[in-house]
Amino acid sequence: MVSYHCENVKIPKINRRATTVWIKATAAEYGKKTGEIAYIFCNDDKILEVNRQYLQHDYFTDIITFDYSEKEMISGDIFISLDTVKSNSEQFNTLYDNELRRVMIHGILHLCGLKDKLPQDEKMMREAENRAILQHKNIDY
Repeated sequence: MVSYHCENVKIPKINRRATTVWIKATAAEYGKKTGEIAYIFCNDDKILEVNRQYLQHDYFTDIITFDYSEKEMISGDIFISLDTVKSNSEQFNTLYDNELRRVMIHGILHLCGLKDKLPQDEKMMREAENRAILQHKNIDY
């Protein structure tokens, strides 16, 4: 089950049913099934609090993924700062909805096992994000 929650923000306008289908299809491309996945949309203050409390990082970020996956079943909590998604969309000159989609699938790709700390891993992550977005571009989000 994929659930969508918000904390200190208004929930973004997304087609939950279509987005869930997209998430499941993307996971299946990596040989994974979806278990319990919770998106928690929040503001910068909340993501900074989570980053400090659980990761001992003192900075803002667009996404934090907590991975509870077991074997081929992906599960996790995915915190997304809508403030940072908005500022990133402005910085990278992309549409907010497109940036939000990219960040949402980024968390799923992490749950599927992709990394992004090393330059070569980051390149592979960007390619996987682009592929997921293009392969499912006809879904009405």
